[in-house]
Amino acid sequence: MHQIGRITMSFRDQSDAADFAGLDLPGRLVAARRILAAAALAAAGGVALGGLDPLVAVAGFALVTAAAALPGRRRLGPAAILRPPAPNGRLQNGRARDERVQDDRLGHLVAALPEPAMLVDRRARVLAANSRVEVAIGPARIGEPLTLTLRVPEVLEAVRAVAGGAAARRVEFQARIPVDRWYEAHVAPVRFSAEEAAAPGLPDVVLVLLRDLTQQRRLEQMRADFVANASHELRTPLASLSGFIETIQGPARNDTAARERFLVIMAEQAKRMSRLIDDLLSLSRIELNLHIRPDTRVDLVHVLREVMDALAPLALDRGIELRLAEQAAALPVQGDRDELIRVFENLVENALKYGGSERGVDVVCAEAAREDGSREAVVSVIDYGPGIAPEHLPRLTERFYRVDVPRSREQGGTGLGLAIVKHIVNRHRGRLSIASEAGKGTIFAVRMGLAQVLPESEKIDRSMS
Repeated sequence: MHQIGRITMSFRDQSDAADFAGLDLPGRLVAARRILAAAALAAAGGVALGGLDPLVAVAGFALVTAAAALPGRRRLGPAAILRPPAPNGRLQNGRARDERVQDDRLGHLVAALPEPAMLVDRRARVLAANSRVEVAIGPARIGEPLTLTLRVPEVLEAVRAVAGGAAARRVEFQARIPVDRWYEAHVAPVRFSAEEAAAPGLPDVVLVLLRDLTQQRRLEQMRADFVANASHELRTPLASLSGFIETIQGPARNDTAARERFLVIMAEQAKRMSRLIDDLLSLSRIELNLHIRPDTRVDLVHVLREVMDALAPLALDRGIELRLAEQAAALPVQGDRDELIRVFENLVENALKYGGSERGVDVVCAEAAREDGSREAVVSVIDYGPGIAPEHLPRLTERFYRVDVPRSREQGGTGLGLAIVKHIVNRHRGRLSIASEAGKGTIFAVRMGLAQVLPESEKIDRSMS
């Protein structure tokens, strides 16, 4: 009988056992695999092999393979040396090579994890870390105390507790450098022996796994803001309508001039609520179909001409010159015509309302090459107004987010226009970029892949041209 890891091997005579005992660890594993593989084949024919029950051999083959990947430990140190116990306490000839192999396996194991992860010994020294740790919290100091890598008291305390035999713990913390990010640290004990894992005691190592909660927290905040803002946006005109109705029914009942003035205001408030509800419904419809890409061929040049014609009266009323620069004869894309019209109407209307100046507003459509060699349509809406401060740019496409709330409401905005634009562009598998500089203006650019060339019989949608 001979034991490797937790697998007991049977041999026909002392000679075979002596040959097996003389092998180093890699040699034993190779021999064990060959024996058990042969036993597995013999099991299929119901034949016993060398005194080893073939059914037991088949079941044990997976355990030997697992033992090769993560053998039981002899001791733990900064290098995380892991191996099965040597027979009679003797170290094998291949000890140095085994240590290097186990170090590599430990590093590969951590590197394969999809989240930032570190292995820490019982003295809170970092044994291994994957590259995602550096992206999340900075470079890990291998062989050094964890405090040099992660300076979060709650996490460090959890590591000390788990290393001392406590159960796994979860700790949420916020990292403020370079920008605010939220993480959940899962601190868990790791034992390489099945017997140790089944019984309470000190772990071999401690796993520190970081899960990025930033997007989840931002979505929760956006959801809370959406409910609060939607309620506020509806409550304000409703309160105004209710107040004017009470006034008309009471003190202004016989005041014709006041009644007419109040009715005009009430009509505006009703329109405001109608626009808000329409935008909310539009946004819901777009989100519902976000995974379905439109399949109609649409010419963006003709879409832009229609948008320019529709907004010409607004530009004239505000004394702003609206210009269209067509740098391509046609820009066929795969899309929904009505949704694309809405995208560019929103962008151009915003430029006229908030960025209009004596220099006018330019709309430029062109064709450009992508890095992969394909072609794309690029439509830029350029204004030369006051620009947008950098801190506002990342949030411009959030629901109800406004740079200047009073001015937006004065212009009849609902705070949903750019959110609708972003979702439509995403549905069309396009990209929306925003660039702005204080005092110089803003550029909203939409990029969409050009539609594939089709036979002449399949005409581009130009029904509105």
